[in-house]
Amino acid sequence: MDTIINALTQIDAVVWGPAMICLLLGSHIFLTIRTGFIQRKLPTAIKMSLAKDEDAEGDVSQFGALVTALAGTIGTGSIVGVATAIIAGGPGAVFWMWLTGVFGIATKYCEVFASVKYRVKDHKGEMLGGAMYAWERAFKRSDDSVPWWAKLGAVAFAAFAVIATIGTGSAVQVTSMTGIITSSIPGIPNWAVGIAIVVLVGIVIFGGVQSISHVCEK
Repeated sequence: MDTIINALTQIDAVVWGPAMICLLLGSHIFLTIRTGFIQRKLPTAIKMSLAKDEDAEGDVSQFGALVTALAGTIGTGSIVGVATAIIAGGPGAVFWMWLTGVFGIATKYCEVFASVKYRVKDHKGEMLGGAMYAWERAFKRSDDSVPWWAKLGAVAFAAFAVIATIGTGSAVQVTSMTGIITSSIPGIPNWAVGIAIVVLVGIVIFGGVQSISHVCEK
């Protein structure tokens, strides 16, 4: 176990080292300039997200898409991560996170734009999209063939997304919820809370993207 922990610590130091900071911040600044400072359109984006457009193409409303995206963003990273950064770097860390976040708007805009541009419809007429489809469709050649490295990027993203969802998403959040519930209501076993969470989440997820969106809206 100690060997595994040491290996993960070394990998973490490389992944979240200066190279990653330069890559992320560099991408933010580059895309900000390339999009003509898209951050100036933030008020318009908020207005469009809160409005209803009955003729808009998609499976969920603009507001539903907004709250669903926020549900997958706010939490382990933006709350726990910020608190951890303040403990490690002091109050000054807030300023740098705020500054990086402002420039990061351009990166998020490009991600969403690519997802919408390269999304497809399945046999039921429902929308399918995400980085996997952007990787595969954006680099398609004139003869409709897809380079091997584009396919590899799509598969790698999907695989890493699953790992991240289980590790930093489900495991951390369910453990926190279980700890709070069992400490507040003594006598409830951990496994019972886990099963209840699995059942409730399963009902929402298997209902499809519209079910997820409706729950997030509420």
